[in-house]
Amino acid sequence: MKQLLTLARRSQIRLCLNQAIRLASSAVAYVSPFTTPATLSPTPPHILPYDNAAETVNSKLKKLENPDSRFLKYASPHPKLASHDHILSAPETRVTTLPNGLRVATESNLSAKTATVGVWIDAGSRFESDSTNGTAHFLEHMLFKGTERRSRRELEEEIENIGGQLNAYTSREHITLYAKVLDTNVNQALDILADVFQNSEFREARINEERNVILREMQEVEGEIQEVVLDHLHATVFQHTPLGRTILGPAENIKSITRDDLQNFIKNHFTAPRTVISAAGAIKHEEFVEQVKESFTNLSSDSTSTSQLVDEERAMFTGSEVRMINDDLPLAQFAIAFEGASWTDPDSVALMVMQTMLGSWNKSVGGGKHMGSELAQKVAISELAESIMTFNTNYKDTGLFGIYALAKPDCLDDLAHAITYAVTKLAYQVSEDDVTRARNQLKSSLLLNMNGTTPVAEDIGRQLLTYGRRIPTAELFARIDAVDASTVKYVANKYIYDKDMAISAIGPIQELPDYNWFRRRTYWNRY
Repeated sequence: MKQLLTLARRSQIRLCLNQAIRLASSAVAYVSPFTTPATLSPTPPHILPYDNAAETVNSKLKKLENPDSRFLKYASPHPKLASHDHILSAPETRVTTLPNGLRVATESNLSAKTATVGVWIDAGSRFESDSTNGTAHFLEHMLFKGTERRSRRELEEEIENIGGQLNAYTSREHITLYAKVLDTNVNQALDILADVFQNSEFREARINEERNVILREMQEVEGEIQEVVLDHLHATVFQHTPLGRTILGPAENIKSITRDDLQNFIKNHFTAPRTVISAAGAIKHEEFVEQVKESFTNLSSDSTSTSQLVDEERAMFTGSEVRMINDDLPLAQFAIAFEGASWTDPDSVALMVMQTMLGSWNKSVGGGKHMGSELAQKVAISELAESIMTFNTNYKDTGLFGIYALAKPDCLDDLAHAITYAVTKLAYQVSEDDVTRARNQLKSSLLLNMNGTTPVAEDIGRQLLTYGRRIPTAELFARIDAVDASTVKYVANKYIYDKDMAISAIGPIQELPDYNWFRRRTYWNRY
């Protein structure tokens, strides 16, 4: 009962207070009729409502011209154009060009515990002559056979002691040396690469030993029929031009290459402007650049570029074929190819999408009946081949786009029809669903292939040599997304429709149709 009385008293007090507040406010708002007009300051009758609005805007503009300093602590109120490249290119690839033209590129990931350091040289078998063909690959072998500071044994033991991996390879346009090590051994790995790159000793005894190694390697490669088919394809497509030469070179050249040939190749092609030092993983860019300056001091600054060398002897596509009948082989292997696009050609992206649309399939993997590629479905359902593979190879001035197949002899005719139909169809009938699926598959495969420091370092080195920069993932994906059905038809008409092709085949290939049969099926008589 006492609590109820207390609550009632409080409510009465609140009502009294509210009434007092209302009376006070009304008294303030009330104006005496005796108040003079000057104290009221009424709005002049000649000012219209939109004039008041204009004055309000002007007052706000004056505030912007003289803003309160408290609001300028982090940014200006005036918008300005800003670059977002650092966001779109994340993780950032930093590139530093030294005075002699040597480029140093890194992609840092300090959370990684390993790093890959490599040297990428813009030189390969296409920059050799007929008499020196095979020198670049021979040189790759000799770089790890001892230097002025380290013997062969010391070099191998040093890499083994730090738990590193040292490797190298040669292609038609590039030579690559790289080492993968722990984050604590990056400086040591770079010192080893600089030593073998600049100070390798080419002793006659080592050269003679390596001849036998390379000759045995050639015998092993000849046993890889796929490698032989693709080498023959290059030889017939680019006949009488540098790209037609093999990477290993002919056996007679391997037997006759001398120490002077190796040193001349280094002198002419191992120059600073044509070299990229690339690293990915646990790398600090500034420290890495400083060590490169200290280690790579003996490089030539010759400004002759590979573009000048390519222009002197450009690759020429020739529609032709080469066939080697060998009934001892159980399966027939062949490749057909059209002239493709160069690295820097805008059509190269569309050809990548077309490569994904045609797809690849292997009988041992299975699943072809439900693949997105119409060609793979037909081959799998009808069991026309053991495997098929679409390839798209780029070079500085040209390229190759085609399909490699492995099949039984009695399936060759049907398989050839399925391949030519699928390829030529790209110039006539393309659905947006197929293009969208191919774009998604291409983007995912590109990202999945960048898993690890070695693929990233390799990608940086290759792109700097071919494009002159590292293309950000966002930009590359934007280029891929710009490819639609009309783009595929346009590019297919440009590179496939009624165009010459090249054929390379080995094995029991008597049932494989002739060149004119393939050539007639590069177009349809449809309107």
